[in-house]
Amino acid sequence: MSRSLTGAARTEDWPLREAFVISRSSRTHVGVVYLEITDGLHTGRGECQPNSRYDDTPEQVVAALNALLAKGLNSDADVAGLDLSPAGKNALDCALWDLRAKVAGKRAWELAGLPAPTSIATVFTLSLGTPEAMAAAAVRAVADGKTRLKLKLGGAGDDARVAAVRAAAPHARLVADANEAWTPAMLVPYMQALADAGVELLEQPLPAGADAMLAEVARPLPVCADESCHTLADIAGLRHKYDMVNIKLDKCGGLTNALALEAAARDAGMGIMVGCMLGTSLAMAPAMLVAARAEWADIDGPLLLARDRDHNLSFDAHYCASVPTAALWG
Repeated sequence: MSRSLTGAARTEDWPLREAFVISRSSRTHVGVVYLEITDGLHTGRGECQPNSRYDDTPEQVVAALNALLAKGLNSDADVAGLDLSPAGKNALDCALWDLRAKVAGKRAWELAGLPAPTSIATVFTLSLGTPEAMAAAAVRAVADGKTRLKLKLGGAGDDARVAAVRAAAPHARLVADANEAWTPAMLVPYMQALADAGVELLEQPLPAGADAMLAEVARPLPVCADESCHTLADIAGLRHKYDMVNIKLDKCGGLTNALALEAAARDAGMGIMVGCMLGTSLAMAPAMLVAARAEWADIDGPLLLARDRDHNLSFDAHYCASVPTAALWG
């Protein structure tokens, strides 16, 4: 039965443990959008992290969500058809899943017809830096029990960065993310350097929209579309250039669309990585429903924060994320 909803969105600022650096930005805090909706008896919560890469800001999303709620919203709303950015749709879609689970007295995965998620091993992200700085960060991470490392790369010198990390952490499993920073001239030699170092996956080496070369060269390691992949409509144009897709709820518009994107990618013979923007455990919990079946999970957002929400996800000694409690989400 459809219910009339009220609620409010707000911006929140969360400090990071240390500066987070990728090829196009550096930050010490992350701004997220927190959303609560209620039918008067039950409350659903969602979170998103609007990203400047997509010309989106927390303030824009908060204004759009609050305007939508002021006009009136029902619990059976079709989020995909609303005038919201993908990040805004994510916050609302996940809040609706949370609300519907509470109304039904079930967990979100039961409503979705999925098996209950188990604890999920996540990669831990190392910020872009000099080879020496990244090697030192890898040593600290491995000493802390983090054995799956994701290296943020930045273009020139990436072969040296990867070699330094491999020498410092010879037994760690490595993936790398170039965040669109490579030029066509870098592609073949740098892919080979990563493969020689035992890197198991490379994300988005070339800019979205300028990645046709990936279909024309041999790929010595799996290449994953991130900025090039948003919704299931993208899959047909990606399947010959990429081996995997990175599904992020903030990019695709929420859990509902993430599940559809996963199915389309699998039908196209592509592998799955589930990623995240920076954010709290509330943003990671819905992603775990997709991450439970993915080859790789990158849901380390809470580990990069100086603090987290109440009822947060816990991570064991091997950095496997716990199943989210109902008090957190879903």
